[in-house]
Amino acid sequence: MYIKAYAKINIALNVLGKDDNGYHQLDMVNLPLELHDSIEISVLPDSSDSFITCDDIEIEETKYNLITIAINKAREKYKFKQQFTIHVYKDIPISAGLAGGSANAAAVLNALFQLLKIKPSRDEKIELGKSIGADVPYCLFNIPSRVRGIGEIIEPIKIKKSYHVLIVKPLKGLSTKNVFDRADGMELENGNIDNVIEALAKGDDDLLAKSVHNALEKPSFSMLPEIAKIKDSLLKDGIKIVLMSGSGSSVIALEEDAKKLTKLEKKYAKMGYDTRLTRTLRSK
Repeated sequence: MYIKAYAKINIALNVLGKDDNGYHQLDMVNLPLELHDSIEISVLPDSSDSFITCDDIEIEETKYNLITIAINKAREKYKFKQQFTIHVYKDIPISAGLAGGSANAAAVLNALFQLLKIKPSRDEKIELGKSIGADVPYCLFNIPSRVRGIGEIIEPIKIKKSYHVLIVKPLKGLSTKNVFDRADGMELENGNIDNVIEALAKGDDDLLAKSVHNALEKPSFSMLPEIAKIKDSLLKDGIKIVLMSGSGSSVIALEEDAKKLTKLEKKYAKMGYDTRLTRTLRSK
């Protein structure tokens, strides 16, 4: 079976606080992208273990990644015996704030449900996803949503139009844990989530440009100033809707004019950045 693991972007991200257990309470607006990793998965007969490989040499010890955790968590809950062979063909940049690892785990879970004819409820899927990682519940569904809590409260939202999206990432990535550790020592600035949701529903790009925000930009910029330089450069290039996605290090630019972003993609690729040109995923 071949499946797609879709990237996601945050066009709003508020950090509301930190629980005693170390998890941060968030309020976000997430959009899925057409950009995806491709995963080949099949049942492995007469094996005592699953085998996970990846075509990206940057990813080491894949046995211990989120896919392995997802399989183990699902096995604990549903008691299946089957083992699997899984190969990941990467296209989502790593350590970029695009939920690549979570997308892989979620896609494999959905594939297991289909292969093994498991029919979990929506709440079961969310609970299982939450036990694996904060972005996994959202990636199980891949629809425009407001996401709260530690990622388990998912409320679909309306989006009037799709956008072309340019992703520009420094060669260096950022660890989500390290960014949140830095954030804990800072006073962060949150934005108005309701305005973002209203702008998407109405297709109001002016309101959206004024409202998109990411509270994690402050700590991420302090750790990797190059992110701020990319953001400022894209704004000077005339793109109105620009911000960092997730904990970084990628900067995203949203635009209806595909030709405009195509020119900019070439520009930033020549400058040595890791770039992708994609678009928001249309609702199924």
